[in-house]
Amino acid sequence: MPFKSLGLSDPLVRGILATGYSAPTKIQSEAIPAALEGRDLIACAQTGTGKTAAFVLPILHRLELMDPPAKHRNPKALILTPTRELALQIEGCIQDYGRYLDIRALTVYGGSKMGSQLQALKRGIDILVATPGRLLDHMDRKSVSLSDVEVLVLDEADRMFDMGFIKDVQKIVRSVPKSRQTLLFSATISDDIDRLAGGIQKDPLTIVVGKKRNPIETINQRVYFVRKQLKPVLLKHMLNTEKMETVLIFSRTKHGADRITRNLQREGFNTIAIHSNRTQSQRLKALEGFKAGRYQIMVATDIAARGIDVEGISHVINYDVPKHPEDYVHRIGRTGRAEATGDAITLVTEEEGPELSRIEKYTDKYLEPMLYPDFDNEQAAPPRLPRGPRSDSRQGGQRSRGKGGSGRRRDSRGDSRSAKSESSQSGDKKKNSRRRKPKSASNSQGGGKQDSSNQNQNKKRRRKPRKDSQKSD
Repeated sequence: MPFKSLGLSDPLVRGILATGYSAPTKIQSEAIPAALEGRDLIACAQTGTGKTAAFVLPILHRLELMDPPAKHRNPKALILTPTRELALQIEGCIQDYGRYLDIRALTVYGGSKMGSQLQALKRGIDILVATPGRLLDHMDRKSVSLSDVEVLVLDEADRMFDMGFIKDVQKIVRSVPKSRQTLLFSATISDDIDRLAGGIQKDPLTIVVGKKRNPIETINQRVYFVRKQLKPVLLKHMLNTEKMETVLIFSRTKHGADRITRNLQREGFNTIAIHSNRTQSQRLKALEGFKAGRYQIMVATDIAARGIDVEGISHVINYDVPKHPEDYVHRIGRTGRAEATGDAITLVTEEEGPELSRIEKYTDKYLEPMLYPDFDNEQAAPPRLPRGPRSDSRQGGQRSRGKGGSGRRRDSRGDSRSAKSESSQSGDKKKNSRRRKPKSASNSQGGGKQDSSNQNQNKKRRRKPRKDSQKSD
């Protein structure tokens, strides 16, 4: 099906073809005709399936048909997005597809100069792409009017909730005419999205391409079990062992991203980090370098990665298991795009088992943890995480699949003292007897019940000759 068959104008189709696209994706072929009819939409499709064009193209078509006097004044279309990187990506799509149209677009986000934005708003615009915080700044300054908005788009709507933007979004929506058309686009749909839609949309049409919580099928998902202290070693081993062309590594924290980047740079890997502590110019420079191939590896946090639109990412590595299962879908969706194949690798520790279970429940897919081949597995751990109810000496330590982290929380808080006692005692014995075999499960059951006198005896044992310490069993 060609783009022309969707009802788009000739100049717009020319712009699309000049960008290099000849046929619409499934989400585009379903969403664009409905949007052109003026329907409110809730559209869900995996990352990398062309969601941005699915709302940008109908907006450009609508504006292109307007009479000239109506243009270049107050914005007619407002696109809200959670991050500046994503805002810039949308701006790029508008410029590419609308290259033959007389359309003015402005992107406003935190960290950019307010002066140039104020000047552009005074000259008049047709499309405003904004992050919620910066748009509220302009609304407080009364430098922008939303009274003429005809189309409102919430892109990455699920992320608006996760990042705490929903109150800001609701405040902005109240300033937009009720007669508007409202389009919600997201890679996942949750109960929060449904509640939001119920308050701001009129009889929306829901479009779901693929399973709304499952990654696309072109992604090969792998999970490797590893001890926390061995993650840097395993990461280096994988990068040296596998043929990885362009790699995106995810860290939960900004400091973690910097630490991973420094470690890889010391090992000679061409690596750059991107996160919110970087200035806007640093982030753009890093992203441009990654796209151009000057950096083989980019290390990112979830928020910073929302605007990463890079073709040909061969591998996504979850150095840390994401806290929210939705983030897992968004992360690995950076590879396997546009029907290309990709690999998604997750490194999981025993402590991250509950997060992995939540991902499995969310995506309805079992992810079997394995030991990485040709890695020093003796240092690693058993290849299987606890997947169901288990019984041991710890109270409240049972966890069933998909029940969240409540059981793990009780393990880490309620039994921390006994666990420390066990680890310190076993560590002392290993120092005194290298020939000792690891404790069996039955021998370790009572480790947390020893009183202070037993602990004092252990201290005395450490001062005895080796032959005495070997009798401690």
